[in-house]
Amino acid sequence: MMTSKRGARRPIRFSGVVGLATIILLCAVIAVTVGACAPTTMTHGHHFQESDLQQVQPGMSQDAVRLALGTPDTTSSISGGMAYYYISSTTQQMAFMKPTETDRKVLAVYFNPVGTVERVAQYGKKDGKIFDYVKRETPSHSRDQGLIGQILRGIGPVNPLGNY
Repeated sequence: MMTSKRGARRPIRFSGVVGLATIILLCAVIAVTVGACAPTTMTHGHHFQESDLQQVQPGMSQDAVRLALGTPDTTSSISGGMAYYYISSTTQQMAFMKPTETDRKVLAVYFNPVGTVERVAQYGKKDGKIFDYVKRETPSHSRDQGLIGQILRGIGPVNPLGNY
């Protein structure tokens, strides 16, 4: 309300164009403010679908696996054979805060000494322990547990002693 020279009160009115522009600007500011509160999810590395994993069958050669899944992030020689590791991670960031990693998975393709696929495992952390998502079980002293543990370290509850 505004008071005129004579003391009578009259409402403040905006012209049609100015009033519409003000409303649009106000809505835009609210939309940007609310949108900044939603977390942003980012994915890195190899994220495979179930159909991608089904392409890799026991007996396939290393070249056939690379053709189906792409170049592995890292490889390792284990027990006379070879292993390819495909690593993926998911992070979330809220507004201008530091991003936090919410998930990390490792797809391991194990080859026998002849160079063909022996088995496939997809590891992640569940309840603070390494978990094979393909077999849906916690592996018992797997032959490359040390490497998988190193790759997955940092996910889950913080352990100041570094033991898993």
